[in-house]
This record gives sequence, structure tokens and C-alpha cells, in this order.
Amino acid sequence: MANASNVIAPAGSVAVLRAVDFFFNLRTKLADWNEARITRKALSSLTDAQLEDIGLTRAEIQAI
Repeated sequence: MANASNVIAPAGSVAVLRAVDFFFNLRTKLADWNEARITRKALSSLTDAQLEDIGLTRAEIQAI
């Protein structure tokens, strides 16, 4: 049979976890935003004919 024990987290550990989680999520969101920005920039440099070849229009680029 398993033993159950009550473990109490040290004072402030939840706040530290939330702060670390916040900065990790911020870093992830910034990386995602930058990747989308680079993609939009590359697509914007294509001609209308090239965009049509890949099934996009200029209006759809901003949605990426």
C-alpha cells in the first residue's frame, strides 16, 4: 500500500514558479511572433504571381 504524506511547499515557491512560468511563456511568445514576422517579410517580397502559385493573396499575408 502506498504511503501518503503531506508535503508543504517552501514559502514563496509558488510565486517563484509563476514568475519563471511567466518569463518562459513570454520568451516562447516572442519567438513565435518573430518567426511569423520573418515569414510575413519573406512572403511580402514575392510577386503576385508567385503568391498565386502557392495559393495566397497579399491580403492573406497579414493573417499569418
